[in-house]
Amino acid sequence: MTNAGRHADEIMPLASVPVGGSGESAVALPSPAELRARIALPRVRIVAGPFAGRLALATLVLGALLLVAFASAGPSVLVPRSDEVFTAWEAGPLHALFQGLPGDSHALGYGLSALVVGMSIAYAVAVGAARTLSARTIVIVVVALHAILLMSPPLQLNDVFNYLGYARLGAFHHMNPYTHVIAAAQHDPIYRMATWHNLHSPYGPLFTAATYLLPLGSLALSYWLLKVGTVLASLAFLALVWRCAVQRGRDPRAVLLFIACNPIYLIYAVGGFHNDFFMLAPMIGSIVLLTSGPDARRERLAGAVLMLAVAIKFTAVLLLPFLLLAVWPSRERARRVLEGAALGAIPLVVLSLALFGLSIPNLQDQSTLLTGFSVPNVVGLALGIGGATPALLAVAKLGVVVVIVLLLRLQGDWLSSAGWATLALIASLGWLMPWYVIWVAPLAALGASPRLRRATALLTLFIVATFAPVTSLYLGAHGVSLLNTPAGHVSQALQQKLK
Repeated sequence: MTNAGRHADEIMPLASVPVGGSGESAVALPSPAELRARIALPRVRIVAGPFAGRLALATLVLGALLLVAFASAGPSVLVPRSDEVFTAWEAGPLHALFQGLPGDSHALGYGLSALVVGMSIAYAVAVGAARTLSARTIVIVVVALHAILLMSPPLQLNDVFNYLGYARLGAFHHMNPYTHVIAAAQHDPIYRMATWHNLHSPYGPLFTAATYLLPLGSLALSYWLLKVGTVLASLAFLALVWRCAVQRGRDPRAVLLFIACNPIYLIYAVGGFHNDFFMLAPMIGSIVLLTSGPDARRERLAGAVLMLAVAIKFTAVLLLPFLLLAVWPSRERARRVLEGAALGAIPLVVLSLALFGLSIPNLQDQSTLLTGFSVPNVVGLALGIGGATPALLAVAKLGVVVVIVLLLRLQGDWLSSAGWATLALIASLGWLMPWYVIWVAPLAALGASPRLRRATALLTLFIVATFAPVTSLYLGAHGVSLLNTPAGHVSQALQQKLK
């Protein structure tokens, strides 16, 4: 390790300086600046040389290989529902090579926990060594990690089969996935592989319509095309992030490593083949268009492209007020962004009406579900009010609105403000999933706020610690359940009903 350079905050989100005052006066009241310093997040600088950086990248590649090898070997806790059905085409091309590996559930749980911790350490070192590594090396490693994970069955969660279930429900069985559930076609082979049998589709109309184009007559082919498309969407998203970093004068190596080598990004997002990448690519595309400089056509196009992201996942709408902040106080430029958004929304609304009528994605059911370590549930338990009660969730949602209003009034760096708003949204959710980190990661990496990058890194550490299998094994062994509350019981009952 070497001393941090003057721009270390741009490399590592956990950067630090000593906190507190000089101590010369025991009775003097602290100034506002001193008070902010005392309550600031602890900052830890990590700067590594090229050898440590290359070793960290090699560790990430090896970790991905080990994970895919054990996941491909046979039914295990690494792959949801694989104990019920685990076909050769789901297992992937590496199945024959690794099928002799052991599959003891406890051993794999502890092994996965150790692997995630090891990859997290390697991630921190790689980000700290970003300026010592060549762009070519970083890009090769990122592409290699995607190629390795493509060979894996879905890790930890199997939403990919839910996507296929809704696609087959609509295009194959001619039932509206917003008014019908996967259980309506129990004879379909996807039924045994899907998770949400009794949940109306929560996914956006553009994504749902696009999945109708898959060759659904062959489940295996549809599965692999969706996997390949998801991995390509991730790479396209990262390419846009790289371009945006260059536009904003940030080191694209540090930005790319901060996002793409995060173990949550690799294991849960890419390894789980989640459709968030189809949202993130146009979302970052709208940012690229807007940061390319004042241009009426690009400003309208930025608003229209953002609507593509919204039509895939409604979460992306959070960026719209901050796109307007980016061009403010020019009312003419703001008007053009809004015009583009309105014009872009029109064909998407027409598409939705033509395919799904007046029915819309079901966002209500999942918004009432809880996970034990979601921020509202942890706060509710700490306050002694029984976890994430409906009242506390309502307060959390109101808090997000307040945060957005305050950020817009402060008119700071608009990308950082969008990142803080996204972080507030994640913190307000009763149903917290690991890959939600990737919603805020690009905004933190591209924005000007080192504090936002540190907060994103802390969120990553929180998710690594709470979602590691060893945590649930430990709590279970000691009879601890964070959902053993009235609110938790209601959530668990609803979850069982939807499954």
